[in-house]
Amino acid sequence: MQIGSWITLNNISVAELMADAGFDWLCIDMEHTATDYFEAQQMMIAIQAKGIPVYVRVGSNDPLIIKRVLDAGADGIIVPSVNSKSDAERAISAVKYPPIGTRGVGLARAQGYGFNFDNYRDVIAPKVKLIVQIEHINAIDELDDILSLEGVDGSFIGPYDLSGSLGKPGQYNDEDVMAAIERYELTAKKYNKWIGFHVVPPDYKLVEEKQAKGYNFIAFSFDAYFMGHAIREQLKNIKN
Repeated sequence: MQIGSWITLNNISVAELMADAGFDWLCIDMEHTATDYFEAQQMMIAIQAKGIPVYVRVGSNDPLIIKRVLDAGADGIIVPSVNSKSDAERAISAVKYPPIGTRGVGLARAQGYGFNFDNYRDVIAPKVKLIVQIEHINAIDELDDILSLEGVDGSFIGPYDLSGSLGKPGQYNDEDVMAAIERYELTAKKYNKWIGFHVVPPDYKLVEEKQAKGYNFIAFSFDAYFMGHAIREQLKNIKN
């Protein structure tokens, strides 16, 4: 099992602290944060200097965004709202160089600023991971077609948006929502690929519960929540 976490605060010191904590991987979130490309690259440098693989959740399934993040040196991409086989194929095409995909060739940090392109193309780029987020009931309906694609290395269930696509946002105990998540789990286990879930509360027991259900690519909370939770807990103890 791989346990990582989410970075939402665009700060190099935070990235270093998280990288020193012992996670197997870290993900820089560019979908729901104010982090820009330059800040993301600076945090990648800090994290990778600690020997930790770094993923980036991009803002959308956009070839330009994916290309810029990969050229900055990301070890993997997490693409939100992959709702169909064609969406997954679009993501694969953006991640892979020709003849497999359509990724444009740049000579940036990932390629050693032009001095390491051959090694990047032949050795590093083929190892870049693509994780697709399953966040809509349409994605559940097409999950076999999505996960069977070569080039998709794993998936991440998005229960918030998934419940919303059923018209029941945040109602995780609803029968339809629970059934959709169960369909995801049963289908994903058929493939030798990562099965992802983001456990937001910083409670290790919840991670163990997901591991027992077959999840093997688990994001454990995120930087701001870790900090906020610790502050609140300690202040509560003082005031009590």
